[in-house]
Amino acid sequence: MPRIPRRLRHEDSVTLVEHLDELRQRLIVSLIAVTLAFALTYAFHKRIILTLARPLGDKELLTIGVAEGFTTAFNVSLYAALAIALPVLLYQFWSFLAPAFAEHDQKTVARLVAVATVLFAGGMAFAYYVVLPAAIPFLINFDQDIFNNQVRAKDYISFASLTILAVGLLFELPIFILGLVRLKVLTAERLRRNRRTGIVICVAIAVLLPGIDPVTTVLQAIPILILFEASIHLSKFFEKRWDAAAAQRDAEWEAEYAGSALPADDDSQT
Repeated sequence: MPRIPRRLRHEDSVTLVEHLDELRQRLIVSLIAVTLAFALTYAFHKRIILTLARPLGDKELLTIGVAEGFTTAFNVSLYAALAIALPVLLYQFWSFLAPAFAEHDQKTVARLVAVATVLFAGGMAFAYYVVLPAAIPFLINFDQDIFNNQVRAKDYISFASLTILAVGLLFELPIFILGLVRLKVLTAERLRRNRRTGIVICVAIAVLLPGIDPVTTVLQAIPILILFEASIHLSKFFEKRWDAAAAQRDAEWEAEYAGSALPADDDSQT
């Protein structure tokens, strides 16, 4: 049984071999987390599939291939396992990268990771409770007078899972933008000046996401635009705080440096 890897500090000095050993241990812990989550989700795969199929109403899922039922159950269990194990995966990823950041930056990134997890869960809930119930009936009933629309299990599960995953990632937009602002790649003023370009990019992203019908596209575009607009205001707010904190740290370092240099100057004069 692998031991839990120790969280390194910013000032710790380790060799490349020790870094690789820590990476190996964290990969093992992540794999164990996914495996345990998969065992749980596979045990309840029927309930998960029925939950995903709820937007279909009275429509039944159709399987064609001999192994399609098994592969569909396996895939949906794996998707659910990754979603459940996501906090563990993010923690292991962050713990491996944390020593590269100073202590004050570690606190900022840790908060962003926590908020990103909440936003991801909120995006998946939005996709399941808002996007799918509106999009599925529209797609199924489209030209039903000329089509005998049968829903294949593999295609529907893939469509529903990718839509939920895509919208969950979509809700990470504020974290992505705040990260770029924190790294000085973007500024709040630059975002404000290029708001129209950003809106066009957001709409293009909504079109490229799973679901080519207008209902799904509109329902995906609305939160993107809201999140993008919120990101601009959040960037302005946090940029001021980060700049003020950086200025305060610089002033403290200068004062500490000046204080440590004074005795040396006095000794040289005597």
